[in-house]
Amino acid sequence: MNKKNLIIFLVIVALVAMAAYSTIFGMDIGSYRVTTAKEEINLGLELKGGVVVVLEAQTDAKGQELEKKMREAKSIINQRVNGLGVTEPTIVIEGDNRIRVELPGVKNTKEAIEMIGKTAELKFVDPNGNVVVTGKNVKKSEPAYQPNQVTGKQEPVVSLEFDSEGADKFETTTRKLSKKANDMEKIIAIYLDGKVISSPVVNDTITNGKAVISGGFDIEGATNLATLIQAGALPVEMKEVQVSVIGPTLGLKSLDKSIYAAMIGLLLIFAFMLIFYKLPGLVANISLTIYILLIMFTMINLNATLTLPGIAGLILSIGMAVDANIVIFERIKEEIRTGKTVRSAVDAGFKKALSTVLDANITTLIAGIVLFNFGTGPIKGFAVTLIIGLIASLISAVFITKFLLKLIIKTNITNNIKMYGA
Repeated sequence: MNKKNLIIFLVIVALVAMAAYSTIFGMDIGSYRVTTAKEEINLGLELKGGVVVVLEAQTDAKGQELEKKMREAKSIINQRVNGLGVTEPTIVIEGDNRIRVELPGVKNTKEAIEMIGKTAELKFVDPNGNVVVTGKNVKKSEPAYQPNQVTGKQEPVVSLEFDSEGADKFETTTRKLSKKANDMEKIIAIYLDGKVISSPVVNDTITNGKAVISGGFDIEGATNLATLIQAGALPVEMKEVQVSVIGPTLGLKSLDKSIYAAMIGLLLIFAFMLIFYKLPGLVANISLTIYILLIMFTMINLNATLTLPGIAGLILSIGMAVDANIVIFERIKEEIRTGKTVRSAVDAGFKKALSTVLDANITTLIAGIVLFNFGTGPIKGFAVTLIIGLIASLISAVFITKFLLKLIIKTNITNNIKMYGA
């Protein structure tokens, strides 16, 4: 028995077991905390909870004109969603005149739905009804704090900065209004979607192209309004045609059930491989564990989002990984039956099985790439985990399994061909 190779093999097994344990349960190493994969991976809408909104454009435009408006609307909605601070949102155009918006982790679903669908037409109007500037003239819009004129306490407001055209127009108008004797003649009304949201009185000429909207906002309201103004007006009215709200509790239950089902499936696979392939089966189980760790590590570092369809893609890729090992081991058994030694049978088995394994994985990889490029929402989630899984499967089956199997052969634990499934 070669003790050196045996020690190397056992060290690898121990490291894999430790990595698998910390991935599932976490681990404390001194003052450093190793977090679980569940804590690190971004969860999709079905698992984290959130809201799905389908908006339909209310317009008679067709062809290229409609296509242009839909692209503009998607871009503006995307800016608004980013203003909400939503992680990994999905915004896609469905058909000719619909936009699907998926917002995982959103807590105040009502405000989020109202915000993404608002037309957001901003106007500053003087007492005579003349439009001074519009949202198109706004260069910068952000929430801020300023003292309340009555109480003196700091209150949330929306700070605006106009472009050069807007600044000139605003300066001209405020200079005229500030000279009026009656306060009612000094008002600039601020309209959002046809409704007055603030009516400040102009006391001084504003020369720096900056203004403030106040109106009893809380910080969330000020942030939402600032985001709406910054993103601009939608080029077409959007109507909600579908709204689905998924609670975080339901999502986490789905995740727990999926993990539970996957663990049962893996245990059955591990048992099958051990019973039918003995030592190669043990190696395959270690390789499969490394394969799953590779997928988790890749998804975390790519900041990918895990969805329920994504879990399905992950499980399918695990099946592909097991299938690759079975093809290789069956080839090895055939070589052993011809009278070859275990070492030469392993080399020949991997060499002859390589083309079959590559063909199976490459064809599935092509399908995954097509789904990713042309699919939307859940289909993309499925495609992402499938592609990552297939690449990891090839690495584990072709390189890791071969390395570990050769290592265990070099330990000279046994030369009994029955221990290699033959």
